[in-house]
Amino acid sequence: MATVHLRIGDLVWGKLGRYPPWPGKVVSPPKDLKKPRGKKCHFVKFFGTEDHAWIKVEQLKPYHAHKEEMIKINKGKRFQQAVDAVEDFLKKAKGKEQNSDGKGDSKGKKTPNKPLKILEEDDEDLSALKDPSEKDLTDSDPEPSTIERLGAGPGSGFKWESSPASSMEPISKRLKIVEEDTGSTSIQAADSTAINGSITPTDKRIGFLGLGLMGSGIVSNLLKMGHVVTVWNRTAEKCDLFIQEGARLGRTPAEVASMCDITFSCVSDPKAARDLVMGPSGVLQGIRPGKCYVEMSTVDPETITELSQVITSRGGRFLEAPVAGSQQLSNDGMLVILAAGDRTVYEDCSSCFQAMGKTSFFLGEAGNAARMMLILNMVQGSFMATIAEGLTLAQATGQSQQTFLDILCQGQMASTFVDQKCQNILQGNFKPDYYLKHIQKDLRLAISMGDMANHPTPMAAAANEVYKRAKALDQSDNDISAVYRAYIH
Repeated sequence: MATVHLRIGDLVWGKLGRYPPWPGKVVSPPKDLKKPRGKKCHFVKFFGTEDHAWIKVEQLKPYHAHKEEMIKINKGKRFQQAVDAVEDFLKKAKGKEQNSDGKGDSKGKKTPNKPLKILEEDDEDLSALKDPSEKDLTDSDPEPSTIERLGAGPGSGFKWESSPASSMEPISKRLKIVEEDTGSTSIQAADSTAINGSITPTDKRIGFLGLGLMGSGIVSNLLKMGHVVTVWNRTAEKCDLFIQEGARLGRTPAEVASMCDITFSCVSDPKAARDLVMGPSGVLQGIRPGKCYVEMSTVDPETITELSQVITSRGGRFLEAPVAGSQQLSNDGMLVILAAGDRTVYEDCSSCFQAMGKTSFFLGEAGNAARMMLILNMVQGSFMATIAEGLTLAQATGQSQQTFLDILCQGQMASTFVDQKCQNILQGNFKPDYYLKHIQKDLRLAISMGDMANHPTPMAAAANEVYKRAKALDQSDNDISAVYRAYIH
């Protein structure tokens, strides 16, 4: 692949992490921002978002030479707005050149406060600068807060191949299918970022019902990756933001199901899931032969079996796909999807799952994903209750809670989850990332599942009582870390 030499001011397509190629401009970084060590990269300002980031040279391509190809790949509203911003910038730049012809250094022409610098100062091929009198029309240098928000290093290790057409390869070429002894299948990236690397959105019409903590992040990422999405929520006002982002509005679940090829739902509990399908103006009324319904709510296996039966009785195709994660992971597109049911629906949902998650697993017949999800949440809920118990015992015995956390985070149990939840507790910040009432519901369903299998779940039962105590203390709508308050009241 021939090296493309870029200079400050050049328009480019930049590939950042899981996002699609995005139009940007090579700009000079702030003086106090160091370039990542050992990385050949440029500092890029992205059009439309006003974000900045260091981007590896292999993830950059000249804007004009690849414009037509990139526009074919991405049809999202935000993307089109970014392209429009580039065209506006070019018109302004052209107008400026015409106005300055034959006028020399006019009084109205501003000189930058500092000369432009090439990011790769040790590369002789990049030594030619643009005219230092050219003003950066996109904006001034970014504020430090913008830089800190994105991080100082290149967005990901994703290798952008020499031709943008590589992003249009069939998913089977870009993903590794792993068959397990249990008969389940996981779709995993060939490396840690490829699943969220370059996504070609399905041409199927997508519906999404439920815009809560998890659903909102999922829909946002579906739209970012160029999917055509119709949304519905019980509280209609929640749809407004997504309509502004390019989503379409469905008046009822039935209308969404009838309008779309694949309809996803993500609601709070088994009753809400049943009502959404079988209630007035429910999904079932919009199901026709070939229509797909994907239940992403965390519910019990019996509910999944019932929903699967009623959907397929109308000629529909059914998949369950609950997600492991939190609001933050949903926003970041880093959920883990557990799917079961119709394998062909799972395959049809590939680009959607890539947009919303870092990996997905196919677990066989409908109900298996619900079982696995309840087991995972049972473990998480019990673990969170134990951590809260440890923090309160440390305080009761005169030990520093912060020191307890510091020691914990240096040992074998160290994790982002432990650190974040303990910090929440120490700061008294219980803004929900995963509702306490939902983890208690999952513990209850897991205990019931254990009873049906004649399998003891004493640890989960003990944890469940602590969460019930927290709910009695009005902590239902707080984060699961608020279980701490059950120990101090």
